Amino acid sequence: MSLKAYRLLQQVEVVIGYKTYIELISELLSSDQEIIKSQMTEEVERANQVIDLARKGKSVAIISSGDPGVYGMAGLILEVREKRGLAELEVEIVPGITAASAAAASLGAPLMHDYAVISLSDLLTPWEVIEERLKEVARADFVAALYNPKSSRRTEQIEIARDIFLKYRDSTTPVGIVRSAKRGSEEVAITSLADMLEEKIDMLTTVIIGNSESYQSSNFLITPRGYQL
Repeated sequence: MSLKAYRLLQQVEVVIGYKTYIELISELLSSDQEIIKSQMTEEVERANQVIDLARKGKSVAIISSGDPGVYGMAGLILEVREKRGLAELEVEIVPGITAASAAAASLGAPLMHDYAVISLSDLLTPWEVIEERLKEVARADFVAALYNPKSSRRTEQIEIARDIFLKYRDSTTPVGIVRSAKRGSEEVAITSLADMLEEKIDMLTTVIIGNSESYQSSNFLITPRGYQL
């Protein structure tokens, strides 16, 4: 997290978020704060609850993993505020470190050139749309960072994504797989597009597929920026 987020978490009266994220920051919170945990898929309820508390004069922090503006709660808070006609309600978006950046740092420098971030979760986006975006990213030779690659019930999407990239990339294209990036129990692997499905991939995993110039050097994954050496 950013230093500003760290400081604000210790200053607010109320902290609310998905229970797993609350548990990750539990050591930063105090007994004087009101802590509200909720379940996955209750994002809209959380947003309304935060706004209700703020309207009562409370200073409230709603937390996301990574950066709140990247597949996080920032957009939803602003949308709910707009829908409820509360433009005067003060909202501050505090930046964090998104999974792509955290995973990239553990891998080396795979995002040194143009890249695209795509979530494979079809809970809020139709799979047909995701699949079309994967094709365009693969065709355009972007480095790709894949979020939410696989869950216990959603197992085929990562296989389809790999097959799409195999149509446009060499099978030896390096792929970085990072699980629980920067959370203390991090697992890092560098493999190939052909073999990537042999690695452990779940909802805690970020998958970074290199472009045609990416390569592995020792235990690092590098995408050249184009400097003349």
